[in-house]
Amino acid sequence: MDILKPERGGVYVDATVGLGGHAGEMLRLMGGRGMLIGIDRDEEALMVAAAALTPENVVLRHASFSRIEDVLGELRIDGANGILFDLGVSMLQLKEPGRGFSFSSDEPLDMRMDRSVGVSARDVVNTYSQERLTQILRDYGEERHAAKIARAIVARRREKPIETCRELARIAAWAYGGAGRQRIHPATRTFQALRIEVNGELSELEAGLDSSVRLLARGGRIAVISYHSLEDRIVKHFFKKAAVEGQLQVLTKKPVRPMPDEVRGNPAARSARLRGAEKL
Repeated sequence: MDILKPERGGVYVDATVGLGGHAGEMLRLMGGRGMLIGIDRDEEALMVAAAALTPENVVLRHASFSRIEDVLGELRIDGANGILFDLGVSMLQLKEPGRGFSFSSDEPLDMRMDRSVGVSARDVVNTYSQERLTQILRDYGEERHAAKIARAIVARRREKPIETCRELARIAAWAYGGAGRQRIHPATRTFQALRIEVNGELSELEAGLDSSVRLLARGGRIAVISYHSLEDRIVKHFFKKAAVEGQLQVLTKKPVRPMPDEVRGNPAARSARLRGAEKL
């Protein structure tokens, strides 16, 4: 909120509205005046947000944030004073039964943020070639055992299709067998990589950032919370390039990280990185 500085009468976009937490605080600071547009590709999250955000000056739309210009265009809004992106998977998606994001569950592999479109994680692990799986795990998960995990996936699916999150997690754990005690679960990077592939997250982010710069009014601000180095690198380089081109002024020389007491109260925040910029 310190970066976005929501003001009365402004137009603000929560491009990843989720359950409405950030949007609710933005509305409070807007003092009931102006307009807040909440966007999410997850219809179930939008239903929760709709119940939480009751003011008349809230508009919710089911869309990917790469379509932010289309959403505002359909509303006949030609600019925004602030745009927020809170990237990655939401707690609703992790905890709601049947979504297939959690490696500790026996749920069917899915991982689609928008279950009405696209291929699922089950499709990916059971149909992609070993070479492509290796590339996805290496590039999107920064997984050092990418080749070994991909080989194990292909070997297992020859016997029977890989159906559940727990099955895939066990394959990843097997690849780490002699690697000693791990700080994070050995399936973490595999699940991250597959989620990014299934949802096209990195290309979505690039498109969303491009659109946001065009939409922001002069003096308008953009804030992005990312949770792994791939996302943060894209945001950092995008802001730097836009600053060189005279479009943005970067407000965060280094990403803002959570304080230790925040991580103790909210362990999911431990990897969060916040960057912000202002439209020139």
